[in-house]
Amino acid sequence: MYKRIGFVVLLGVMASAAYLYTAELPKSSAHGDERVYELRTYTTNDGKLDELHMRFRNHTNTLFVKHGMTLIGYWTPTDGDEANNTLVYLIAHPSRDAAKAAWGAFSKDPDWREAFAASREDGPLVKNVASVFMQSTDYSPLQ
Repeated sequence: MYKRIGFVVLLGVMASAAYLYTAELPKSSAHGDERVYELRTYTTNDGKLDELHMRFRNHTNTLFVKHGMTLIGYWTPTDGDEANNTLVYLIAHPSRDAAKAAWGAFSKDPDWREAFAASREDGPLVKNVASVFMQSTDYSPLQ
């Protein structure tokens, strides 16, 4: 039960942060391409969360921006087992098609491939990635 409550609170915090940081993005429309938000949760292998933070700090974020992804925010849980092995972040894309294109270009980027390989020299950092695409509701302050 506490996990669900924590997740709902986290989504509220992320939505508030997204509202503050995405004013420059085009508004969603009822037709055609619509801005989407992508909530991603990474679960690391034991003892690898700090290395994952370093990879995002030193490589991943720059490459996300390079490939058209809008960074909204990054969080780690404060309680439970997840506090030691979980990174949750929110990014935005102009549309699902744009997200697909951005992830495709990112995964092929030579700088990403080099950073990814280097970060795995002592074993994989991440054991699970969950991704959820979301759109703002018509009553959300974040459009």
